[in-house]
Amino acid sequence: MMVITDRDNALFEAGIKLGALYHQFVGSPVNPETVDSLESAISQSISVQPYVRHITVNIDRDMVGEKAGGEFGYCELEGRMLDVEATIIFKDVTAQVALKFDRELDYPLMRIIEVLEK
Repeated sequence: MMVITDRDNALFEAGIKLGALYHQFVGSPVNPETVDSLESAISQSISVQPYVRHITVNIDRDMVGEKAGGEFGYCELEGRMLDVEATIIFKDVTAQVALKFDRELDYPLMRIIEVLEK
C-alpha cells in the first residue's frame, strides 16, 4: 500500500488551483482597459481557496491589444496570455507552481517550480 504524503497533497492542491483558474477564466471577455480588473478578479478568486498563500496573475497586454482590435474591441482570454505563479502551503510543505505559455510546445504549461518541506 502506497502512503500519500503531505508533499503529494500540496502538489495535488496546487494542480487543482491552476486547473480551476485555467478552466474558469479562459474565454472571459477582455480588452486593454479591463486587463487589470480581470487579473485582480482571477487572483482574488483563487486566493480565497484553501492552502493558497500567494498568487500573481499577469495577462499579456500586447496579445490582448492585438486580438482586441476587431469590430467590438475585445477578445477572449486565452491560456497563452496567462503568466501565473502561486504558492500553496499544505501542513509543512510549500509548493511553488506556475502556469505559463511555453512557446516551444505552443501550449500553456503548468509546472512545479519548487517544493520545500520543513
